Amino acid sequence: MKFTKMQGIGNDYVYVNCFTETVDDTADLSETAIKISDRHFGVGSDGLVLIMPSDCADFRMRMINSDGSEAEMCGNAIRCVGKYVRDNKLTDKDEISVETLAGIKILKLTTENNEVARVCVDMGEPILTPQLIPVDYTGDEFIDKIINVDGEEYSITCVSMGNPHAVTYMDDIVSLEIEKIGPKFEHHQIFPRRTNTEFVKVIDRKTLQMRVWERGAGETLACGTGACAVLVASVLNNLSDRQATVKLLGGDLEIEWNEEDNHIYMTGTATKVFEGEWI
Repeated sequence: MKFTKMQGIGNDYVYVNCFTETVDDTADLSETAIKISDRHFGVGSDGLVLIMPSDCADFRMRMINSDGSEAEMCGNAIRCVGKYVRDNKLTDKDEISVETLAGIKILKLTTENNEVARVCVDMGEPILTPQLIPVDYTGDEFIDKIINVDGEEYSITCVSMGNPHAVTYMDDIVSLEIEKIGPKFEHHQIFPRRTNTEFVKVIDRKTLQMRVWERGAGETLACGTGACAVLVASVLNNLSDRQATVKLLGGDLEIEWNEEDNHIYMTGTATKVFEGEWI
C-alpha cells in the first residue's frame, strides 16, 4: 500500500490515496491504523487518513486515530488532504469540498510555485448544545462550569466542532503534566464519547497558547478543531476577540469566528514529509 506522510503544524498522519490504492474497509482498518501509526515499529503518526471518492462532495476523508478509533474530523488533517489532491492533480480547483463524518467542509487553497502552501477551511458553525457535543448535562450550554478531575476542580467550556472539546484555562501550561491529567479528562464520566481537552493560556485578546490531549491519540503537536474550539470558548468567556492567533506546540493557526455567518475559519500550512510503501 503506497502512502504519503504529511503534517499540519506537527499534527502528522499517513495518507492513502484510495483512488489508486485498495484499503480493506473492515475491522482490519483499525489494526492497520494502529500498526502504521506506531513510532517504533511502523511509519509513525497520529493516525491514518484515507482520501476517497464521495457521492456528495469533491472528496471524502476518513480518519482513524493511532488507537484504532475513527474520528469525525481533524482540521490539520483536512488541510493536508487539500494539499494532496491539488498537488497530485486529482483536482485543478482552488476551492474544494470534502465529506467528513462531521459534514462537508469547504477548503480554499493558496498555491505558491504550483504547490499548495496554505489552506483555509470553513469549519462550519460551532455546536454548543451539551447533548450534541456530547456532554452529560441538561442545561442549554456548558460554559465556565466546574468539574472535578482527579480531586482537582477545573472550570471548563465545552464545544463541538464535529468532535467534542473541553477547554480549560490556566496560567502555566508549559509545566503541565498533560500525560497524567489528559486521560482523566478524556475518560471523565460526563463525556459519553470521551473528549479532546485543550489547556489554554491567554496571552492577550488576539493571542492564545494551547496544549492539547486528543481523544484516541494522546498529546499531539497540534489540533485544528481544538484551536477552533479554543477561540469559540475564549470569545464566550470574553477572553479574546473573534479573530486570533492560536499558538500550538507545532506552530500557529489563524482562527476567525465570523459574526455574519457564525462559521469558524481556520487557516494554516500543510506539508508533505515523504512517500513510502507499507508492505
